[in-house]
Amino acid sequence: MKATIIWKEPVSMEESTDESEHFVSVLPTEVQHLVKEDESEEEPKLKYERLTNGVSEILQKDVASCMTVHEKFLALGTHYGKVYLLDVQGNITQKFDVSQVKINQISLDESGEHMGICSEDGKVQVCGLYSGEEFHETFDCPIKIVAVHPQFVKSPCKQFVTGGKKLLLYDKNWMNRWKPSVLHEGEGNIRNVKWRGHLIAWANNMGVKILDMISKQRITNVPRDNISLRPDMYPCSLCWKDNLTLIIGWGNSVKICSVKERHASEMRDLPSRYVEIVFQFETEFYISGLAPLCDQLVILSYVKEISEKTETECCARPRLDIIQPLPESCEEISSDALTVRGFQENECRDYHLEYSEGESLFYIISPRDVVVAKERDQDDHIDWLLEKKKYEEALMAAEISQKTIKKHKILDIGLAYINHLMEKRDYDLAARKCQKILGKNTDLWEFEVYKFKEIGQLKAISPYLPRRDPILKPLIYEMVLHEFLESDYEGFATLIKEWPGDLYNNAIIVQTVVDHLKKDPQNRTLLRTLAELYTYDQRYGKALEIYLTLRHKDVFQLIHKHNLFSSIRDKIVLLMDFDSEKAVDMLLDNEAKISIDKVVEELENRPELQHVYLHKLFKRDHHKGQRYHEKQISLYAEYDRPNLLPFLRDSTHCPLEKALEICQQRNFVEETVYLLSRMGNSRSALKMIMEELHDVDKAIEFAKEQDDGELWEDLILYSIDKPPFITGLLNNIGTHVYPILLIHRIKEGMEIPNLRDSLVKILQDYNLQILLREGCKKILVADSLSLLKKMHRTQMKGVLVDEENICESCLSPILPSDASKSFSVVVFHCRHMFHKDCLPVPNTAFPVQFCNICSAKHRGPGSAILEMKK
Repeated sequence: MKATIIWKEPVSMEESTDESEHFVSVLPTEVQHLVKEDESEEEPKLKYERLTNGVSEILQKDVASCMTVHEKFLALGTHYGKVYLLDVQGNITQKFDVSQVKINQISLDESGEHMGICSEDGKVQVCGLYSGEEFHETFDCPIKIVAVHPQFVKSPCKQFVTGGKKLLLYDKNWMNRWKPSVLHEGEGNIRNVKWRGHLIAWANNMGVKILDMISKQRITNVPRDNISLRPDMYPCSLCWKDNLTLIIGWGNSVKICSVKERHASEMRDLPSRYVEIVFQFETEFYISGLAPLCDQLVILSYVKEISEKTETECCARPRLDIIQPLPESCEEISSDALTVRGFQENECRDYHLEYSEGESLFYIISPRDVVVAKERDQDDHIDWLLEKKKYEEALMAAEISQKTIKKHKILDIGLAYINHLMEKRDYDLAARKCQKILGKNTDLWEFEVYKFKEIGQLKAISPYLPRRDPILKPLIYEMVLHEFLESDYEGFATLIKEWPGDLYNNAIIVQTVVDHLKKDPQNRTLLRTLAELYTYDQRYGKALEIYLTLRHKDVFQLIHKHNLFSSIRDKIVLLMDFDSEKAVDMLLDNEAKISIDKVVEELENRPELQHVYLHKLFKRDHHKGQRYHEKQISLYAEYDRPNLLPFLRDSTHCPLEKALEICQQRNFVEETVYLLSRMGNSRSALKMIMEELHDVDKAIEFAKEQDDGELWEDLILYSIDKPPFITGLLNNIGTHVYPILLIHRIKEGMEIPNLRDSLVKILQDYNLQILLREGCKKILVADSLSLLKKMHRTQMKGVLVDEENICESCLSPILPSDASKSFSVVVFHCRHMFHKDCLPVPNTAFPVQFCNICSAKHRGPGSAILEMKK
């Protein structure tokens, strides 16, 4: 992704070019990404801000030459030999006049308490910012670099290095004097140095070296790739990612080196550590600075391009790229072109990139400008989404990060989203989002409803208006209802059904509906809705009238819910006409509120409905409507003959003479037969079956039910000259009448259909009876024998006789008090006991004795089973 960063700044005539007219101006210190239209839209990874305040004052009179960054402050060096300490907002906190010429490098230890400075005139200064400790030295050549020990604040680490034509290490000895020693020389000027932990990396004209301060050995030499580039114009950029990873950028080449421990078996005369290049790739432009960003790299590039007007090479805007290193190449994550002041006149060596490790802040330093780049936070992400009109994603991001975002509010984003949807004419989605976004804010709800009204889209928001917690002003709901009433009766009816009646002024809506009904009095939708409104207003009588007129299914629910039984006493016929089943069930369930007599009276002119009611009443209770049983005979005969016979059988209050008269008038044979048999006139009933129905099976069934020999005789006499009847009798009377009697009466020569089969059936029935009798006999004999054996076993058991038993005759103890005396006791199987002397003398003709008590009670014989003597 390629982008351009724009600021609105006063531009001098010298800085102004024709090309600058094509860029959009924004507020001072703000940054804007312009993405080329032919490329896909991607969110920027970094945001930019110009460092102003004191920095602006400095750069109006001077030119920045170098800068170093500490987490607490910044140190800026200029071409006029000044060093400024700045806070993170760019305000000047301290100023040092070091030299009259360019400051080449500033170095800080990790604590930020000691600073090293070197300048073009050969001056080197190391001083304590909060102490009087200070070192000054002037060399006979320009000093390009200086680096103090990262732990300089500790007494054993009072060391720093300088670089000009040679790399010198200054070490403070025990006499408090600085002792220099040469670390490297002979390969041209020292161009850059970075000290991290116990490792010092520096670059000269030939390449990059790394020194291990513990072993005092140089452990690697990384040669320069493109030797055609002047090292003073395209300097080397060094950056330690951590204590063992060095990033090298030189020309358009990037190398990531890892310092590793050498295995003991490989050491011999070699250093204990070695360097391995883990990533290596080339960039499109020349590198002016680099810094780590997690597992990625931030690279500041110097760009040249061909001018369209002069067709000559000129300086373009520097680029800040985020690169993902790969094993054999790299992937560009983002790329931003920065419009810094005076970029047209700058060289590759004029740009520097410094960074603050703890906060992922990147400082782009140019002679006339200092720009701060930082990773975009969630507020920036939401800004970009809103700019791209991705409101749904912005709202979701804000909800997820609502505890961390500072600039945005979920409500503001939501309102902007609603406005955007309305601009797109997506009114339904806008209305739906109101529920989530507006929540319980009634003021915002009412404001949005009026916006929908202004564009004629009240219908769109109606399904989503709050109905409980919160409740809006009644005017809002009435306004929506009026909108529907003017154009959509069905929608109006739906809202009335769904909305609680307390949301709006019911009387106003009722009057409006009545006015519309004057124009269309037969409109069923409006009538139904008016009934619901009357129900909300507790005017149940009017609602009931409308429901009955419309034959609406909710009429019964309305009656039950609001106990309107007093209102329907004169509307029973209407209810029955509408739904007789539901009406009858309701009337019977509420018999105490509307009596049976009242219902029968109201239905007097509608006997078919009267029958339905009385029939259901009789089904529920055979006795409640007993006074109407006589009336029901005629009703059943007229409207429901299939249920007449069951009614006659179940009713005990029905006048039989009246019923017989009606049935005979209407020639209801089955019912007449039943009534005649119930009144005791079985012979007449049988005669009617045979003469009217000509149904021998029914006649036989009737004779079986009555179990009367005279009826069988009448049946045989009637059937004797009718062969089909004889066949029926032969097939059915085998178990009730002796078949020989019927067979003897059959006239000789009479042809009887299926006679053989009938005789076979008679014989089979007879054999079946014989088998049943024999089977029963065997069962009885087996049961008798089993019971006899059981009785014998029982009678053979001993019987306990003790002092508590008494003689059933004399009532004295059965055993004598003096056990030495002789005694004789008789115990019967029934467990009654007697002294032998208390029993009567047995009859010599029938010597078996029986228990006097059981014999008197007719319990059966009880032979003495035991006679005890002593």
